[in-house]
Amino acid sequence: MKTARYWHMRTDGLIECDLCPRGCRIADGKHGACLVRQRVGDQLIAASYGLACGLAVDPIEKKPLNHFLPGSSALSFGTVGCNLTCGFCQNFHMSRANKLEGTCITPETLAEAAIKYDCENVAFTYNEPIIFLEFAVDTAKVCHEQGLKTVAVTNGWIKPEPRREFFSHMDAANVDLKAFTDRFYKELCGATLQPVLDTLLYLQNETDVHLEVTTLLIPGWNDSPAEIDAMTQWAVANLGPDVPWHFSAYRPTLEWNEAPPTPLETLLQAKQIAEHNGLHHIHLGNVHIAS
Repeated sequence: MKTARYWHMRTDGLIECDLCPRGCRIADGKHGACLVRQRVGDQLIAASYGLACGLAVDPIEKKPLNHFLPGSSALSFGTVGCNLTCGFCQNFHMSRANKLEGTCITPETLAEAAIKYDCENVAFTYNEPIIFLEFAVDTAKVCHEQGLKTVAVTNGWIKPEPRREFFSHMDAANVDLKAFTDRFYKELCGATLQPVLDTLLYLQNETDVHLEVTTLLIPGWNDSPAEIDAMTQWAVANLGPDVPWHFSAYRPTLEWNEAPPTPLETLLQAKQIAEHNGLHHIHLGNVHIAS
């Protein structure tokens, strides 16, 4: 078992997790909302450490990162659990898994596999890498020793102290800005908006991490022209006009079908608004546009 970082024992005997803004208070034998930070006695354990539930070679553009080593391959790793509760998650079977399962792998083995399969990057993706911070950091150290780059595909919902450690070991990140309202975050994700904005500001203004942003547009929830206008105006003012932005189309799933598929016209309108507000690099995802 791997002891987790970022927690403290409260005076009432509960352990409080200090990793993300949820601040779960955990009794012995229980776990946090992420499902994988578990209490055993007087310790908090990173129960999914090295537990591979997703492992594949992907083009870096699939992360999506279009401006970081374009044309390169990434060995993508994911496990189970998430600190958000988005029903529309395309990897719902992993992020909301009700039990720990997978194949154990070490940081050294993951780096070796990346080299074997001619990958220039190792990407922490599929589920939320923040909740397996310990494994991501340990793996990133080994990767950098081997000349590999590291990538985080993340929701960005993390507290400041672990944020500094986590991203100090990442070369690139794609952050999901799921919406620009607290209503969306609270009702659909069980979270809040401001910590994600803080992560974006931190990455762009205080680190050398290459940053790209993704917003999944869900009809009736976060796709209004007014919201896209406010979001992209904020982006230009706070992140600069050159941050790449990905607008992706939502597709209903068995787990969540509270909205119809995103029309292509919605993505094209979002692109037009973003470009009008000064963003230079807009990419559309989950759609086919005939050339």
